[in-house]
Amino acid sequence: MAKVSIKLIRSVIGTKPNQRKTVEALGLNKIGQTTEKEVTPQIRGMIETVKHLVEVKEI
Repeated sequence: MAKVSIKLIRSVIGTKPNQRKTVEALGLNKIGQTTEKEVTPQIRGMIETVKHLVEVKEI
């Protein structure tokens, strides 16, 4: 499967609780932190929920 690199580029302060939990579930805690995930429908949905807070690159 393909992989994506997900980087947190904006703060979660002032966001909705479900968006904060989604960012945490993606494994991101600090601004600038990056994680790599396999592309699944679940991960795509999580990215869509917080697309304004993260930067996504195909690997």
